[in-house]
Amino acid sequence: MKIDLSIYPEKLEHAVKRARERNIIIPTMAQMKNPALVPDKIKEELASMGLWDFSPRNLFRITWKNEPKETGGLYGGVNFIELPKELTGVDARIIALVGKWFPTGAHKVGAAYGCLVPRLVTGQFDPIHQKAVWPSTGNYCRGGAYDSTLLACESIAILPAGMSRERFEWLKMVSGEIIATPGSESNVREIFDKCWELRKSGEDLVIFNQFDEFGNYLWHYELTGHAMEEVLQQSMGKDDNYFGVALTTGSAGTIGCGDYLKQLFPGSKIAGSEAVQCPTLTYNGFGAHRIEGIGDKHVPWIHNMRNTDMVMAIDDNAVVNIARLFNEPEGRAYLVEQGVPEATVAQLDLLGFSGIANMLSAIKMAKWYELTDQDIVLTVFTDSMELYQSRLAEMHEEFGAYSDKDAVKDYHRWLRGVTTDWTLELSYPDRKRVHNLKYYTWVEQQGKTYEEIQDQWYDPNYWTDLQAQIPEMDALIEEFNGKVGLL
Repeated sequence: MKIDLSIYPEKLEHAVKRARERNIIIPTMAQMKNPALVPDKIKEELASMGLWDFSPRNLFRITWKNEPKETGGLYGGVNFIELPKELTGVDARIIALVGKWFPTGAHKVGAAYGCLVPRLVTGQFDPIHQKAVWPSTGNYCRGGAYDSTLLACESIAILPAGMSRERFEWLKMVSGEIIATPGSESNVREIFDKCWELRKSGEDLVIFNQFDEFGNYLWHYELTGHAMEEVLQQSMGKDDNYFGVALTTGSAGTIGCGDYLKQLFPGSKIAGSEAVQCPTLTYNGFGAHRIEGIGDKHVPWIHNMRNTDMVMAIDDNAVVNIARLFNEPEGRAYLVEQGVPEATVAQLDLLGFSGIANMLSAIKMAKWYELTDQDIVLTVFTDSMELYQSRLAEMHEEFGAYSDKDAVKDYHRWLRGVTTDWTLELSYPDRKRVHNLKYYTWVEQQGKTYEEIQDQWYDPNYWTDLQAQIPEMDALIEEFNGKVGLL
């Protein structure tokens, strides 16, 4: 099944009119991938603009290649960091893309763009008369509300009440409406139920569900995949081997980059990760956990399970304690004592909660396969601790000040103590077992068809036909910009 790119002329004219009135120019994926293609007039405007400013021009900052500056930055190479062996405890080279330097401080702004823009440039979404609904457990609805503001659309953000305070405080400035559903990170069913309630309300809405919107998958396939390719080109020596990518699954958008990389490196592996406290992929399990941004008691519709080689689970206790180790002065001092370079320690706030879980997943992968210093494992730091300062404050209140002894314990127990438990290398039946879990959420509850869930598994062209739509989407964006007439 492809993304519907049918044109609706009347709504499209509304979208063109709104863009012309609000000075909106929409970037193509090709421009996000290669900012050298961005027109000079736009770069001139960006040179005096803040990274998070509510200007349509910041659509052109939805890229992995922003200069790492809060104001006035233009473009450079892909933002990434390589973690040294002194930190990870493994020989393998673990390299991570850095999400902090996107507008909103998280890469989900790109996934949301990939969902909204194809509807906008085809006239399937009318920014004058319709509202964009963004159901999420955090960063996706932030990104969706931000993109909606830049594209002059009204938005409704839906997220669990238990998410971090920073998310809600920022959304108050951006989203037209915020709906807090019961629970926390893994309470996604409640979000879906709220979406059905909104559908039946009679209000003119379009719901952009990251868990089944293939624009999410395609943005990461194309943008994150190519960014990782460039990092490998820059980092690999002649004797090095790209081994695979390890990522917490969340909406399963980011892990779409693994499909691109596996096409380039057919022997490479894709590892999906979740929380031990909610082990759906590894154990058909359920539960609540504290790793904001991952693991939601279901298998996302857009997860290509047939292409996933292993699944694993991370203890949320490891994530929250390492967050303190990486960000408290006593923790950082102890890391330096253990030989971690000070330059690395100074960058550890680039890892938010899901970023720490991704790092631990890459370490697990390296230990499971006994990788050497010629093997490279890629991952992503989706956001930074800038979005979790309230969590650090809560831990201070609950557990007291962070001491030297806490640093020793957390370093050896949670960082150097990473083991290969909760790791499953997937056979063919294992992959199909996890894929089959989609049925209970998506076919029984959310209206997907039996035929399509079968096609996802058996049709060899299902995923590649989706990938082939990217040039068509870019052509529609260029056509839309031509009608707006601002370039």
